[in-house]
Amino acid sequence: MKALVLAGGSGTRLRPFSYSMPKQLIPIANTPVLEYVLRNILDLGVREIGVVVGDRAPEIQGTIGDGSRFGARLTYIRQEAPLGLAHTVAIARDFLGDDDFVMYLGDNMLPEGITQVAEEFAAHRPAAHVVVHKVADPRAFGVAELGPGGEVLRLVEKPEQPRSDLALIGVYFFTAAIHEAVRAIEPSARGELEITDAVQWLVAAGADVRAGRYEGYWKDTGNVEDVLECNQHVLSGLRHSVAGEVDGASELAGPVVVEAGARIVRSRVEGPVIIGAGTVVEDSHIGPHTSVGRACAITGSRLGYSIALDGASVTGVQGLRSSVIGRSASVGTTGQSTDPYRLVVGDHTRVEVAA
Repeated sequence: MKALVLAGGSGTRLRPFSYSMPKQLIPIANTPVLEYVLRNILDLGVREIGVVVGDRAPEIQGTIGDGSRFGARLTYIRQEAPLGLAHTVAIARDFLGDDDFVMYLGDNMLPEGITQVAEEFAAHRPAAHVVVHKVADPRAFGVAELGPGGEVLRLVEKPEQPRSDLALIGVYFFTAAIHEAVRAIEPSARGELEITDAVQWLVAAGADVRAGRYEGYWKDTGNVEDVLECNQHVLSGLRHSVAGEVDGASELAGPVVVEAGARIVRSRVEGPVIIGAGTVVEDSHIGPHTSVGRACAITGSRLGYSIALDGASVTGVQGLRSSVIGRSASVGTTGQSTDPYRLVVGDHTRVEVAA
C-alpha cells in the first residue's frame, strides 16, 4: 500500500497565519499537523508516501524533508491549481501505479490513528473504503448514507436535508478501481473534480464501496478556534518531562514539558503545558492547555489556553487567553496591563496593548 497526502490547500479560514505558512504546518503541541498525519500513515506500515503540494511547496519540503527522519520515502507531486481532490489522484497516477493507497488530507487531526479502519479495508478490500465520523450538523460536509452491512448507498455533498449524520472526514482507502472513476467524472459546479463524485460513480457502477467509522477525536484544523481546541486535546495526553532548567523560585503543577535549553525563572506553570527548546519564561504565569514554541520569550505575563509559535515574545500582558501569537511576533503593553485579552497575531507582527 502507498499513501497520498494532500498538502496544497491555501487555508483561507486560517488567516492571518496561512498568509505566511502552509496551513498544514500550523503547530499542535509544538508539532506541525502534517507530522501527525505522517505518523498515522507510518503506523499502518506504509513507507511510500506521495505529498501533493501547491505554491507553498518549498516551505513544506524544508520542514518535512525527504521523509528519511520518519523512516519513509516522500515523493512531492505539484498541483498547479486547486482543481479538486480527485484531480490529485489523477496527477499522482504515475506514483500510485496500480497499488492500493490511503488518501489523507494534510490538515486533519485524528490523534487516535486510523489503524482499525485500515484493517477493515484490508479484510474486505472494497473498491473504496471511506472514513466517516458522526457530526452534529452534517450539512457542512459530504455525507454518507449506509446500508445495514456498512456498505455505502449514496454520498451527498453538503445536503440541505441530510439523511445521515455520518460525515466524510478526509481519509479514504482505494484500490486501483478509483482511477477509472476519476477519469469518468466531470468537474463540479465549482470547477473541481470532486472525490465524492468519483466514489459515488463507483457506487452507481455497482462496485463494493464501504465505510469505516472513526470513533476517536477528529478535528479539521481549518480555523483558529479549531486549532486551539485541538491543541487542548493533544496536550491533555501530555506526560511530564523536564529537560530544561527550572529555578528554585518557580513551580510546575500538573504535566509540563520543558524542552532542553528552555528556562523557567520565578514563574508558575500549570499543565498541561509544553515549553519549547530555547524559550525563557520569566516572572510569568502559564496556565493550562498552552503551547509555547521554541526560542520564545515570555516576561511578566500571564497566558492560558493559548499558542505562542516559535520566536514569539510576550511582555507585560497579564490576561492573554484563547490567543495565538505568530512566529517572531511581539506582544507588549504601554504599561502594565491586567485586563483580559484575546489576540490573534500573525507572524512577524508587533502589537502593543494599551494599559
